[in-house]
Amino acid sequence: MKYTDTGKKDTRSGFGAGLLEAGRRDGRVLALTADLKGSLKMDAFAAEFPERFIQCGIAEANMVGVAAGLAITGKIPFIGSFAEFVTGRVYDQLRQEVSYGKANVKIASSHAGITLGEDGATHQTMEDIALMRALPEMVVLNPCDYNQTKQATLAAAQWEGPVYLRFGRPGVPNFTPEDEPFVIGKAIVMNEGADVTLCATGHLVWEALLAADALAAEGISAEVIDFATIKPLDEEALLASARKTGAIVVAEEHNMAGGLGEAIAGVLARKLPTPMAFVNGEDRFGQSGTPAELMAAYGLDAEHIALAAKHMINK
Repeated sequence: MKYTDTGKKDTRSGFGAGLLEAGRRDGRVLALTADLKGSLKMDAFAAEFPERFIQCGIAEANMVGVAAGLAITGKIPFIGSFAEFVTGRVYDQLRQEVSYGKANVKIASSHAGITLGEDGATHQTMEDIALMRALPEMVVLNPCDYNQTKQATLAAAQWEGPVYLRFGRPGVPNFTPEDEPFVIGKAIVMNEGADVTLCATGHLVWEALLAADALAAEGISAEVIDFATIKPLDEEALLASARKTGAIVVAEEHNMAGGLGEAIAGVLARKLPTPMAFVNGEDRFGQSGTPAELMAAYGLDAEHIALAAKHMINK
């Protein structure tokens, strides 16, 4: 593997670092949160730019409205909360005030997926990407590690229009280059291969790389593509790889409905029908447990990605 795990770091801290840097680069950047400044790692931004930090309290719908209003005045507001609260709880406001109005609001979504862990199903969300993908004008980003999350935050600040940025709480391998610019809408081919394509996003990118290593030991050449941008999807990269390998496995920490898997399936169905397999949370809610326990229980790991790849090749 050409990538090296430099140590585990939480992706929400990557957001915090990116937010601070974005604030230093552009005085229009603001940060709003619904009583979760510490959890969203907005502390450093709030300390350096107190006049640009707004504590909205536990009133997420109001926070969205405030952010939309600020965007109209030319500001670049980042709103932050847990993924469950900043999507499902305020979906109407996101639709009417942000997406429909093309407001330049950035939705910072922490504690996403089942790796939130012990808080359980009420606070975990496995359907947020589906909700955000369904909104017109909404960009959907799901970076894979600390470094990429920082760069994605900087890219979101420069993007004109609404952006949904998804990240998590637990420490995960940090392996992408620290200074690699993030280009919205571009997938990254992380490992060249010829027999099967492993398409992954978020925490599953590292697992896909591990799966590719395991497959290589068995003589199977797996291409790994990091789809940190889920919408707009990089169709060119997807189709080029599908033509080369003729088999696709999609891995994501999300419900089977409406996530990266269905986005990719939609493109292939229209343009290049290709055999596919899916590694995801299926049609289930989360449950309480450590992040590692839950990832294993839901089959969201390198072992299951490799098994899916071998199944596709042997069909």
